[in-house]
Amino acid sequence: MKYYPVNLDINNRNCLVVGGGSVGMRKVRTLIKCNANVTVVSPEFEENLMLLADTNSIMLKKRPYRPTDLNNMFLVISATCDLKLNRLISQEARERNMLCNIADFPEACSFILPSIVNRGDLLISISTSGKSPAFAKKLRKDLEKQFGKEYGDFLRLMGAIRKKLLGENHHPEAHKNIFQQIIEQDLLDMIRMQKKEDIDSLLLGILGHGYSYDELLG
Repeated sequence: MKYYPVNLDINNRNCLVVGGGSVGMRKVRTLIKCNANVTVVSPEFEENLMLLADTNSIMLKKRPYRPTDLNNMFLVISATCDLKLNRLISQEARERNMLCNIADFPEACSFILPSIVNRGDLLISISTSGKSPAFAKKLRKDLEKQFGKEYGDFLRLMGAIRKKLLGENHHPEAHKNIFQQIIEQDLLDMIRMQKKEDIDSLLLGILGHGYSYDELLG
């Protein structure tokens, strides 16, 4: 199987998770980080899911799955140990042309979920196409050591610079050379070591006044 890599916008989309255990909780946690509207269906729920429901972060339906639970959903994730139920959900989702993921059963999925390294706006996805989740997990742990918090801060700064340039009617094509200069001057290392004076000096030399670190990220 060859998968088409894509980053999916699920902001304010209705997403269903079937299964209220630890696996379902992991799926829910990722969905709500992406601002999805999450509904979880299960006869039982682990404590963390109930705590999320108490804060109105998700909706819980304490009962077995019904086909009508798919109504008005953008995607469904099944996180149960019931093979028969998982196959049923996969089939019904396919009939509706709905995105469907069945945990640990890639053959029944229309999409699979990668291991993720998340540093702010930096998102690194690792997939073994379902062949070895354990190896994907190892790669994720290795990359988490390599890519620290500074990468998220770096992208916040670059985004703020880009927004300010656009507000000053700079043509986007002109930005390429500017950003290339910034990147080649070891800005990432300066952020890692919190050398704000060096950062400000670099930005002043390339962009001029009004582009200090604290002004851009304050």
